[in-house]
Amino acid sequence: MPPLAGEWLEALKEEFGKDYYKNLFQKVNEEYKTQLIFPPADDIFNAFHFTPLNQVKVVILGQDPYHNDGQAHGLCFSVKKGVGIPPSLVNIYKELHDDLGCYLPNNGYLEKWARQGVLLLNTVLTVRAHQANSHRNLGWEKFTDAAIQVLDVQEQPMVFILWGRPAQMKKKMLHNPRHLILEAPHPSPLSASRGFFGSRPFSQTNAFLEENGLTPIDWQIENI
Repeated sequence: MPPLAGEWLEALKEEFGKDYYKNLFQKVNEEYKTQLIFPPADDIFNAFHFTPLNQVKVVILGQDPYHNDGQAHGLCFSVKKGVGIPPSLVNIYKELHDDLGCYLPNNGYLEKWARQGVLLLNTVLTVRAHQANSHRNLGWEKFTDAAIQVLDVQEQPMVFILWGRPAQMKKKMLHNPRHLILEAPHPSPLSASRGFFGSRPFSQTNAFLEENGLTPIDWQIENI
């Protein structure tokens, strides 16, 4: 696994010395040697690499990486260029269109969001091919909880977007009155019609950022 760097490394370095992380590192390394694991090892920490701590303005929490071939690359809800857009992201794009008028792009690659300060963080960072949630309870949750706690104490106002019950369970870790918390059902086809559609998270996020003197996010993903 490639190391973290910069402020994220400084903020999370104590985690790497803890027993749970040593066990996690050993288990995940063994999995990569013996199983097909997503994302590729070099992409595990892409959410942190693409969005440095001092640039985070928005946090979107996912559950675990996509588990089909060629999809996951370390950013929640995002897929590599040339890969079909998963159903949950299709629904995110539909809400984005209804909320801000963005056109529906022909790809699901969300690096543009990450480079603007949108931390696209899964709570579990690896998965076995074709086995959803197969790396649950290996220890990733403790590591990403530590990252969420680091974010909560930042002075710069930020928006936490919590879609679905697993993400919303992290709300109890958020205590900073400077931050805005937006909750809605998950965008998956199973739940999007129960309140995700019409929740307008993107316009609410940008309004909050502008109210706090921060540049809003350009949410439009361009066609390729």
